[in-house]
Order: sequence, then structure tokens, then C-alpha cells
Amino acid sequence: MDGFGSDFSAGGSGGKIDTGTIMEQVKVQIAVANAQELLQRMTDKCFKKCIGKPGSSLDNSEQKCIAMCMDRYMDAWNTVSRTYNSRLQRERARM
Repeated sequence: MDGFGSDFSAGGSGGKIDTGTIMEQVKVQIAVANAQELLQRMTDKCFKKCIGKPGSSLDNSEQKCIAMCMDRYMDAWNTVSRTYNSRLQRERARM
């Protein structure tokens, strides 16, 4: 069983739904999905940028390019993420 349905029964008032736990599980799943998407996009973009002819190994310049590309991508993503989160907090404070 996946854990989502384990705290309540289908019979109605006999079971309890812990919405806080469910919300936390959903947040974790969203965070994992976002991390997977970030890694996939970063891999695709840096591969296209840095790898001219795929082979059995990366040469020194390809390794450096991949490392720098991934660092820049993560820096940009973190900047955008911080800006977005601060904007969300400001909007929530206005409500």
C-alpha cells in the first residue's frame, strides 16, 4: 500500500484523514518531480552545448564544459527560484 489511504477507512466517520501528512507527502513528491525535471533539462542542454561527437569517454575540454555548464545552470536556477519564492511571499503578505 502507498500510505495515502492507510489512515482512514472507506466506511465514513470511523477513520481519520491526516491532511497535514498528506500535504507533506504531496510537497515531497512535487519537490522530487521538480528535481528530476531540473536534472533532465540541465543534462539535455549541457549535452547539446558541450558534446560535439559522442564517444566512449569525454575529453578534457568536454568535461570542463559540462562542469561549467551545470554550475551556471544551477546558479541561474537558484536565482530564479529565490526570486520567484520571494515574489510569492510578497503576494501572500498582501492578501
